[in-house]
Amino acid sequence: MSIVRFEIITKVVESGSFTATAEKLNMTQSAVSHAVASLESELGASLLIRDRKKGITLTTVGQKVLPHIREILKRMESIHQEVALATNLETGMIRVGTFASASSCLLPKLLAKFQKKHPKIEFKFYEGTYEEIIDWLSSGIIDIGFVVKGKSNPGFDLVPLIKDNMVVAYHPEHPFRSKEIVDMKALADQPFIMPTGMYQSHVEELFEEAQIKPPIRFEVHDCTTIANMVQEGLGITIGPKLFLKTQQNIKINNLNIKNTREVTLACQSIENASPAVKEFLHVAKDVF
Repeated sequence: MSIVRFEIITKVVESGSFTATAEKLNMTQSAVSHAVASLESELGASLLIRDRKKGITLTTVGQKVLPHIREILKRMESIHQEVALATNLETGMIRVGTFASASSCLLPKLLAKFQKKHPKIEFKFYEGTYEEIIDWLSSGIIDIGFVVKGKSNPGFDLVPLIKDNMVVAYHPEHPFRSKEIVDMKALADQPFIMPTGMYQSHVEELFEEAQIKPPIRFEVHDCTTIANMVQEGLGITIGPKLFLKTQQNIKINNLNIKNTREVTLACQSIENASPAVKEFLHVAKDVF
């Protein structure tokens, strides 16, 4: 059974297209289709449903088989890395799941140190929500992912990175600018922009502890859009300091009630991880 066929079918599933897979792998579309058909014939079962309207999806058998295929590919990658290390010819690929603030504020510093030591290791990044990153970890699409402790699968191995406080963000001319710490109760009469994405639960916990209801003017999912709305004076918001401190033309303050999210790196198993992933986690411990 060919490893190449395993690689092809995982690419087809990830891209949802035979054409896109062919372009990525520098193959013809017919060659990709033939490889998938040959694998299905060898297994004696259909793995993919081909539908012009819905695109490409996994059959029930495919859903059960694909995680094993990904695990085989990960093991092959580990074999290549172990041999490369033994022969001083370092090589490998690390697939990383990340969310917006981790991408902009944590990843560059970590990559800079890692690449100095291991310039031949390649990376592939997947940016998404907490939930998506956890799903990618569980299904083996990524090797490691930035997650928030408490929102990850308890079966994952975690490497703590930083503790990120929730802060209030406002227009530079807002009255809050004269305060060192903002009382949560002062938010009760302020037009509020409620995040509906990854850190909404942290914001709701703060209002619940303060026993007030925010006068929500807008509900917005995208972090950057929220920051832009604050810049325009459309309201105030609460969010992670890690992200908000990087935004221009807004001010931030600590709140009198503390709420912290702990950002960590997660993987299915450090013990069974590839040499490159283990080294990446080791460097992360040193950096943070």
